[in-house]
Amino acid sequence: MVSVSELYDARVAAGLLAPDAAQRGVLPVLDRLVRELTAVPEPAPQKNGWLSRLRGSAPAPVRAARGIYLWGGVGRGKSMLMDLVMEAAPVAVKRRVHFHEFMQEIQAALEGVRKTGQQDAVRPVAKAVAQHAQLLCFDEMQITDIADAMIVGRLFQVLFEEGVTIVTTSNRVPEDLYKNGLNRQLFLPFIAQIREKLEVVELASATDHRQNRDEGGQVWFIPADAPAREQMDALWRAETGGAAALPLLLEVKGRKVEIPQHVGRIGRASFWDLCGKPLGPADYLAIAEALDLLFIDAIPRLSQSNYNEAKRFVTLVDALYEAKVRLVASAADEPERLYAEGEGAFEFERTASRLREMRDADWGRGGA
Repeated sequence: MVSVSELYDARVAAGLLAPDAAQRGVLPVLDRLVRELTAVPEPAPQKNGWLSRLRGSAPAPVRAARGIYLWGGVGRGKSMLMDLVMEAAPVAVKRRVHFHEFMQEIQAALEGVRKTGQQDAVRPVAKAVAQHAQLLCFDEMQITDIADAMIVGRLFQVLFEEGVTIVTTSNRVPEDLYKNGLNRQLFLPFIAQIREKLEVVELASATDHRQNRDEGGQVWFIPADAPAREQMDALWRAETGGAAALPLLLEVKGRKVEIPQHVGRIGRASFWDLCGKPLGPADYLAIAEALDLLFIDAIPRLSQSNYNEAKRFVTLVDALYEAKVRLVASAADEPERLYAEGEGAFEFERTASRLREMRDADWGRGGA
């Protein structure tokens, strides 16, 4: 069995990671989790997807519940460390997923179960998840949607009862999750549950490693004026070979999502095409799955005045980042200065960091 520390040291020795004292400081906690997983019997892998478990079958085996809540500033290496846990964990049934994407799957599954008339829809859905994940790794836990906030406590309760080990990253200490959210008092038991079931670990590095990556050719054009448009047009022609562009229509849950221009797996749309319409995580995941490269024109300054559009943009960037979609954009300013103040500015720090990382020459080509 290889430990997380050994994987980390190997990457440092190979020049793939820069050594970081704060990262090394949390490695013993991650190593201990992996050792504990080794001692827990695995369930037999299921042949079908976890949603198929909703049709009924033998109960999940009992497993010890444990986990880690790793939080800290953007670009500190939380996702990288979680990926090392995934690699080291000696279990066959494990999954790493962005928290937004996971909750979309859960909400869809709940909708299906509710149609059968079951009063407690969460339990069968959670038990189905547990059959296919002895280890669940969630990247970027943040909760802003009231629908997610109202069911996540019950969902995790059943997952813990089923013995699922959970490792999650977040930019926030647990007490700041769903901060100022509607009916937040109903969410507070989930925070207590995190404190009880997960080891809360802060990654207090002073370094944003994404800021130190070398940038390749220009892919972020500011300000979003006529010269920027000309540069975007020239890069579009170079990437598409001058081929004629057509609209791309994606069907998501019975609705049509349109990218105004596309050539093969290259798409182009304005900020308002993507974020000025009532699109959600499922729509952005579909876009990310359909494209390898996305051009976004005219990203404006973001503030309380366009809060809903800004929130959609955050979700869009999350989807593109997770899918390793390359991005070319024109914007009113650098990512760090797009959303300077007001509600949502804290959450946007992570988005700005991801946008900076996505400017790396190797982004989306296997080197990011």
